[in-house]
Amino acid sequence: MSMRAGLWGVWAEVFLRLRMACWRGVYRAYRRRYSVAPTFRFNGAGIQLYGEGRIELGADSYVGELSTLQAAPGGLLRIGSRCTISHNVRIYTSTVSADADLRRGAPPSVTAAVVIGDGVWIGANAYVGPGVHIGDNAVVGANAVVTRDVPAGEIWGGVPARFIRSKRGTQ
Repeated sequence: MSMRAGLWGVWAEVFLRLRMACWRGVYRAYRRRYSVAPTFRFNGAGIQLYGEGRIELGADSYVGELSTLQAAPGGLLRIGSRCTISHNVRIYTSTVSADADLRRGAPPSVTAAVVIGDGVWIGANAYVGPGVHIGDNAVVGANAVVTRDVPAGEIWGGVPARFIRSKRGTQ
């Protein structure tokens, strides 16, 4: 290995350590502002929680790198215990009304609670919209767009997300 390659590796390691130290500070602030269980884990950098609503993150759950969780004023976003929220997932309690005439000024928004039960797995790059309830032990596949409720013990995926099958051997 050349001296130059060795130095770049050292600087890259220093940069990554500093980056994670900064994000740990951000995650401490999230724990003070929102209701985050002590065993909840922020799994990576770039995870964003925002909004004036309530965010409740359950015990032994985690959310992956680059994910965004939003709770609009008066809204609730609740993630149960033992949940796996993969990287780059978006969960929003508010969005613009798709039926609004966007040519006529500020469009109205749709705001509703998002409740994710216990033991739920949400795959990478998924979107969960306002008003969605995901039942216990459910799975949402990678890249899914969830706009309606997912019953407990079911596997959903696709755009828009749809029922794929019930989980086997878990009932």
